[in-house]
Amino acid sequence: MSNTKTFNNNLENKNTSLNIKSIFINHSVTILFVIICIIGIKLSKLPLFFIANELLTRITRNSFLVLSLIIPVLAGMGLNFGITIGAMAGQIAIIAVTHLGVTGIKGFLLCALLAVPLAMLFGYLTGKLLNKTKGQEMIASMIAGFFANGIYQFIFLFSIGTIIPMKDPVMMLSSGVGIRNTIDLSRNVGIKYALDNLLKLPVFKVCLVVALFTIIIYTLFRIYKVKYKDYKKEKFFSAKYITTITICLVIIIISCIFAFNSNHLPSQLKMFKNIKLPVITCIVILVLCLFNILIVKTKLGQDFRTVGQNKHIAKVSGIDVNKVRIIAITISTLLAAWGQLIFLQNIGTLNTYGSHVQIATFSIAALLIGGASVSRATIGQALLGTILFHTLFIVSPKAGKNLFGDAQIGEFFRAFVAYGVIGLSLGLHAWKKRIQFKKVG
Repeated sequence: MSNTKTFNNNLENKNTSLNIKSIFINHSVTILFVIICIIGIKLSKLPLFFIANELLTRITRNSFLVLSLIIPVLAGMGLNFGITIGAMAGQIAIIAVTHLGVTGIKGFLLCALLAVPLAMLFGYLTGKLLNKTKGQEMIASMIAGFFANGIYQFIFLFSIGTIIPMKDPVMMLSSGVGIRNTIDLSRNVGIKYALDNLLKLPVFKVCLVVALFTIIIYTLFRIYKVKYKDYKKEKFFSAKYITTITICLVIIIISCIFAFNSNHLPSQLKMFKNIKLPVITCIVILVLCLFNILIVKTKLGQDFRTVGQNKHIAKVSGIDVNKVRIIAITISTLLAAWGQLIFLQNIGTLNTYGSHVQIATFSIAALLIGGASVSRATIGQALLGTILFHTLFIVSPKAGKNLFGDAQIGEFFRAFVAYGVIGLSLGLHAWKKRIQFKKVG
């Protein structure tokens, strides 16, 4: 009996150590960057208010683009470097709307509308290409982005004013051929902050309302589920319910302190109540999160999953694999076009030939830092990665200056992080696959 008990204890300890080891292996990139961010914040010596304010701006600016990468991963197409092509579609729409002189939210909505046919066409063509390069989708989408960039530059640098007639002294070069390198989106009001400035509220008041709303809705949902659906199978006070309610209550307490009783807080923390949240932009991001959740529950979403897991089984099941893959990449391209519109209306300036160039690299790096891989990506990973990636971007120049006496080292570190994390993640993914293959073998 004692030998059996000792054996079971040893086995349990071994399983626990294996679980801890697997957690560290599976989340090694995320853990590494959490540590780097903490060190960077400490070294930068930047005020917490500045970091929080900048981070909130960057999260609302970039999250939509990062979330646009999830569906191709679900469909087994890997990391879509082709979102650069979607970003170009958004920029073409911005150039057209700016030339027409439509401003404000009307101009932004017109941009979103004009981007739809362009992004769908570009997505369809990209999907056709990726169907010819199965197994090499990431490198193919990257090269497709470079090729599309060449065509884009040819059109806007040489064709505008020659083949395509256009007269706009503000937007065009002095020679009358080609679009200027920089277009001010705030000119004559423009579309700068068109979405962000629709409704801005103090962040802690928004958190308070959202937490209260979450408690009410989730409680009603649990009552309905337990009473009418799974009364015998599920308890009302489940671990998930208690955890959710506890987190919401903590948010409510913190929000009340900052929103209504901040006089007793230190001067650095008092400033946090002045941070304002672009509510409409956040709602748009939330809608995309809900879209990514709900589409999985549809027939199309199940087809994405089946194709992503095994193309041969999907084909035998009667699924048109090529069509499903084209739909996945088209949706991603369209979302990227809209994401670029959100990004540029916040920046307020369009770099005609450069704004789209690093979009794919930075978005993919953010997704991977959150713990995603070539074969699996979630909304939580996308948002966590965006937070960590941009925290590092905010603090690295100042940390580099304080540590080495040169802010430029921090700038180099940004580029190193962006490309390094992609290489590291792809290397880890290949290593994990090799280990799994050896175990199966």
